[in-house]
Amino acid sequence: MNRFTHDIRVYWEDTDAGGIVFYANYLKFMERARTEWLRAMGVQQQLLRDETGGMFVVTDTQVRYQRPARLDDLLCVSAELKHMGQASITLSQQVVLAADPAYRLAEGTIRIGWVEAATLRPLRMPATLLGTLERHRAPSNA
Repeated sequence: MNRFTHDIRVYWEDTDAGGIVFYANYLKFMERARTEWLRAMGVQQQLLRDETGGMFVVTDTQVRYQRPARLDDLLCVSAELKHMGQASITLSQQVVLAADPAYRLAEGTIRIGWVEAATLRPLRMPATLLGTLERHRAPSNA
């Protein structure tokens, strides 16, 4: 599973007065896809936090908005691990129309770091988590 996808429907709460998805909601859609990506690998974030005292936090985002999504659209949001360090990972993410994957709405890169939950200080990820992530990293020539 190199590239993970998750479908999300656009609801009223996601749109502005014109019925177009509010720009910040694309970050929420990407967050949901990352969470489901981790679940698909068997990683439960609350359990991981309870067992290790660590958690993921977003440290950097870069998003390019290309076209608007609208009320009732079914979106397909992808997550693909591009880079992995000892304390952070970088993912490439895209939001497209599910009915037409060539119709790109937004794309970006998200860097998430592993921190101690109590202090928010950076930590090395647990070895088991690193191993799970390594098995799902995109090929370096991608």
